[in-house]
Amino acid sequence: MQRNKISTKFTNLTIVAALLSMANINLLADEANATHTHQGSSHSHDVISQTQTLQIDITNQIFSNRNPDCAAFDETYSSQVLDVNYARSFEGMTRVIAATDTCVIESNNIPNHDFNDAERPFANQVAEVEKNFILERMPDTFASEVTYVSQSLINGIMLNGVVIDILSAGCWDDVRGDNVAIGCSDTADWLIDPVGSGFFDEDTHNAHSQGDGTYHYHGNPNAMFDDNPGPNGSPIIGFAADGYPIYGSYFLDDDTGEVRKAVSGYRLKRGVRPSGPGGRYDGFYIQDWRWTRAGDLDECNGMTTDGQYGYYVTDSYPWLMKCFKGEPNNSFYKRAP
Repeated sequence: MQRNKISTKFTNLTIVAALLSMANINLLADEANATHTHQGSSHSHDVISQTQTLQIDITNQIFSNRNPDCAAFDETYSSQVLDVNYARSFEGMTRVIAATDTCVIESNNIPNHDFNDAERPFANQVAEVEKNFILERMPDTFASEVTYVSQSLINGIMLNGVVIDILSAGCWDDVRGDNVAIGCSDTADWLIDPVGSGFFDEDTHNAHSQGDGTYHYHGNPNAMFDDNPGPNGSPIIGFAADGYPIYGSYFLDDDTGEVRKAVSGYRLKRGVRPSGPGGRYDGFYIQDWRWTRAGDLDECNGMTTDGQYGYYVTDSYPWLMKCFKGEPNNSFYKRAP
């Protein structure tokens, strides 16, 4: 299926009613066949132009918007996708609603790409699950201390409407002398990393479904951005629970002028595990990693470029984020904090 690039410019943002019932009057400006040069070659961005009263079809689209204000995405989006293994069709729906200081993201948690496409099907079939989150617009103050990702909150929401829920509930069980897939808290001594272990049945988007059918990402969604970024790097593909943007993998390195992938600062520990499963540190468990300051990104897997802090998709642990630099909004907690 052909992958197009969305290049939309949002203008005339006007709030005319209460947050959850405001009228759809935002306009998208036409920028047909926008072309730019990147690393010696030119490529064009085909453009979708719609009024907010229409749904924007983002099926298999590659995004290009880098505006860190969630209000820049104030639209209604849809997609037509397939659960490959179960041969079931779904319609994804996502709506971003901007207010003065916040945005609300509503979705049915169905992605903008086909899913469940690995050799082994998901144990739990994907279902439409209503999700509603509140984002702070343009946060500019870090919390006094970071908040680490945990099982108690959704880590973020992608712009295709799918949630990010990074940690697993699998771990090494000393009593059984083996790994278990469920029932472990995030304080387990040896918590299984879903992406690094290959222990769980995930599709090609590093995602699978929970017991209630909620499709969720554990790492790189392999969607919404690609390896042909714009001159300033990858687009924004979602927002973390603290309101800061999540970018694809690429950024503009000011020191070299090169657009390249951001490198995680986490490295595998050396030697063997002193307890539990034993064996060499190989990335199967999240405790196999330590932050070394050796990469581009901080301990939360983010950095500030061109005056804007954001998290980045990386090719190694922690894949999306390890912690939050800002305060997560209460709407992301699975139970009220």
